[in-house]
Amino acid sequence: MSKQKTALITGAASGIGLAISQHLAKQGYKVWVSDVNLESAQKVAIQIKGQALALDVTQQEHIDAAVASIELADGRLDVLVNNAGIQHVAPLEDFPVDKWRLVNDVLLVGPAMLTRGFLPMMRSNNYGRIVNISSINAQKGQFGQSNYSAAKAGIHGFTKALAQEVAAKGVTVNTVSPGYVMTPMVAKIAPEVLAKIAAGIPVGRLGEPEEIGKAVAYLASKDCGYVTGSDFSINGGQHMS
Repeated sequence: MSKQKTALITGAASGIGLAISQHLAKQGYKVWVSDVNLESAQKVAIQIKGQALALDVTQQEHIDAAVASIELADGRLDVLVNNAGIQHVAPLEDFPVDKWRLVNDVLLVGPAMLTRGFLPMMRSNNYGRIVNISSINAQKGQFGQSNYSAAKAGIHGFTKALAQEVAAKGVTVNTVSPGYVMTPMVAKIAPEVLAKIAAGIPVGRLGEPEEIGKAVAYLASKDCGYVTGSDFSINGGQHMS
């Protein structure tokens, strides 16, 4: 078994996933950079001296292959960050059934199945940190995102229940709920629209991926063993619960 602690981040090739990968690499983790786009994952892995992995969380064979690869290479997984995301915006009555199922598979079913695959390793090592990336829209809702909000809210319930199941084995499970963060996807929004969004945030600006990365790095740390089943909202005060 490898002595170096290891971490797997899904959707790690850009935006929040990239920032998380960079921060964990700085803390000395061997980072498995996973993404549906292997070429993009490889570029990040080279940058942070990690390991690239092609992973579509909607495909069980991909999940099984990821578990087998990490078990063979390292014999351990200390940190799992379920970050991969997808959106399709439409009112419920216009929402295609196949798109609804895809969003649910990426945001809720996939993370659950991936987590299930790695739990035996964490249990056997009596240690693990699981961080699920949720969203402000799981808390307050958003027009045209009934499926996204539902799936991200489901992650909260999944987190709280699983936290109780694995606490005795030294495994913590938490969520991070970002608000509007300046990722490549958000950067494509028209400047005047972004200005209106920022005006509605008490701190007066959008978040930066690095701010989310730092929060995840704390939740992933050994020092965070007494925090489990919790949600960290990082939204500039846009929604307070």
